[in-house]
Amino acid sequence: MPADFSQIGPFLFAALVVFAIYRRFRRSFGRQPLRPRRMTVRIVLLGVIACALLPTALRSAQFLSAELAGATLGLSLGAWGAQRTRFLMYREQLHYVPHTYTGIAVSLLFLGRLVFRVAQVYTGVRVSHGANRQYAYAADPLQAFAPTAMVRSPFTVGLFFVLAGYYLCYYGWVLWKSKRLDAADLEPTSAAAH
Repeated sequence: MPADFSQIGPFLFAALVVFAIYRRFRRSFGRQPLRPRRMTVRIVLLGVIACALLPTALRSAQFLSAELAGATLGLSLGAWGAQRTRFLMYREQLHYVPHTYTGIAVSLLFLGRLVFRVAQVYTGVRVSHGANRQYAYAADPLQAFAPTAMVRSPFTVGLFFVLAGYYLCYYGWVLWKSKRLDAADLEPTSAAAH
């Protein structure tokens, strides 16, 4: 009897998501080394994905509202969190200490939507697909998590724009500020969370 590997995809996807969430939460706490190249790559990737999702605003007023509201909220949270970010030198390298609660709040928004989506998929709840109200059961978990399936909900698109707006603003500000620091802007190493 041949082995059935058809169910391995959802488990690999779930493992990847758990790992990404773990890394995101870990970067919300304590001192983080400033890595301009990585931040720049993240800014570019999020910008490209956000630009690719912009045409979904043409689907309906709901999608347009979701994108605008998400981007506005994300940019506002990014600016608020960035203003509360502290900088310090540790072992001859510049580090930053992010505002923990802002990063966690944004991550929890995205995680909450992801958990809700997984619950919908695996319990067979009907999922609405756009303005024409076609309903379909998500029988195949891989199809339910395909990129086209993930952008059928204005709420999911809006949450992505919260996430993208936050990190575009936050990383951009941290990179900008890091190039304009003087000695008075750096706090003592012992004052930062380890």
